[in-house]
Amino acid sequence: MNLKLTFLIALISCLAFGQDDEKAKQKALEQSKDLTWEGNKQLSEDKFVDAEMDYRRAIAKSDENAAARYNLGNAYYNNETYSEAFGRFKEAGELATDKEEKHVAYHNMGNVFMKRKDYQKAVEAYKEALRNNPTDEETRYNLALAKEMLEKDEQKNDQNQDNKNEQDKQDEKDKNEDKKEGDNEDENKEDKKDEGDKGDEGNENEEKKDDNKEGEGNEKKEQEKKPEEGDEQEQPQQRRPDQLSRQQVQNLLDAMQNEEKKVQEKIDAQKVKGVKVKNEKDW
Repeated sequence: MNLKLTFLIALISCLAFGQDDEKAKQKALEQSKDLTWEGNKQLSEDKFVDAEMDYRRAIAKSDENAAARYNLGNAYYNNETYSEAFGRFKEAGELATDKEEKHVAYHNMGNVFMKRKDYQKAVEAYKEALRNNPTDEETRYNLALAKEMLEKDEQKNDQNQDNKNEQDKQDEKDKNEDKKEGDNEDENKEDKKDEGDKGDEGNENEEKKDDNKEGEGNEKKEQEKKPEEGDEQEQPQQRRPDQLSRQQVQNLLDAMQNEEKKVQEKIDAQKVKGVKVKNEKDW
């Protein structure tokens, strides 16, 4: 009996707590909506900073207020703060339970992607918006525009890739031509070197020919100087009557030497007399 009573008391307490928690959440949501309304009012008066503060307070009050996130995203979008706007639209789309709220959140996410020129993600966002509201013509128009821009972007990328491929081919061709020209220059240098070596060899051959010719000429001259075999030996010349004999010539030479010796002795004697002896040092 006591156990059943205890269980009933616990169950009643849980229900009462759940009701209190639900009431607290509902109260917080109502306060959040009031702050959202205040934010809308501030934004209509071009008070962006005050509106941002009210929206942030509304978001902090309740996790269920998708409108506060969506409106803050719109405020950022109109202020051209697209990164902040996208984050708030994404939160609103994930939190929203109503299809229309999801539709407008994804529609505006597509608009942010269009601003970023990320056309592929814009197409996906608009498609998600149409899943929640297929009758919205503005979303349908934006989707068609995003597809057109995506196609042009892909064509541009393909053209750029083709241009890059052509440039790469041209660069490779130029590289091969430069390499070929370099090889030809090396071959020409080798050919010139071979020609130079041949020229040196030719010069050596010419020098050898000249040496051979000179040798042959000298040999020929020697042969001309050399008497032929069988020729008579040269006979001593006969002294003419007016010529001196060898003994007479020798006597004359001896007499001249004696006379020259006497003259040299006299000169030496005079030189000795003229020499002065120094007894002091030169300083």
